[in-house]
Amino acid sequence: MNTIEQLKWRYATKKFNANKKLSTSKLEVLKQAFNLTATSFGLQTLKLVVVQNKVLRSQLVEHAYNQKQVLDASHLFVICIQKDIKEEDVVSYYNNIKQIRKTSEDILKPYRDDLIKMMKSKSLKERQQWSVKQAYIALGNLMTVCAIEGVDACPMEGFVPKAYDEILKLDSLGLKSVLLLPVGYRADDDTFSSFKKVRKPIREAVIEL
Repeated sequence: MNTIEQLKWRYATKKFNANKKLSTSKLEVLKQAFNLTATSFGLQTLKLVVVQNKVLRSQLVEHAYNQKQVLDASHLFVICIQKDIKEEDVVSYYNNIKQIRKTSEDILKPYRDDLIKMMKSKSLKERQQWSVKQAYIALGNLMTVCAIEGVDACPMEGFVPKAYDEILKLDSLGLKSVLLLPVGYRADDDTFSSFKKVRKPIREAVIEL
């Protein structure tokens, strides 16, 4: 499968086939892709909430300005950030490194202490903004993997996070919703699927020095 051709194939799907669902294996690829996304320091202050329940999604549509993709897609991905990054998050991360890589405490301690100090030096708002930037990296990665896997998707910022947090009970999980990504398969009558992709010529978009 040609990567560039698949990226040309993808578009922000406006109408999904509500009867066509992702296979378990396809869904697993996307979950793994999210988990393998690059994040700053590898700290992973993100969570992916996968919503398949139609009753829940029917409640969410109105809080996404009635964009039907939320309901009609096979699954709705809600990319969330932790409400805060605490010292125990950093400690847990370095404990995981120690367990998986068998790295000694002497090597890890300076890096762990520096990261704890850096996070404490930021305000709560700054820590959340830091995590939001990671969420956009995850979104881009998921969109690319979707294209390569032949899965349609529609990245969405247009929703009311506070309402999503309440309906999905994210507050109790210490999470805040940031981005939506309905995934599934385009409807045959989605006219947007036939539109030619509009991009600048490479010579205008890329500067080579």
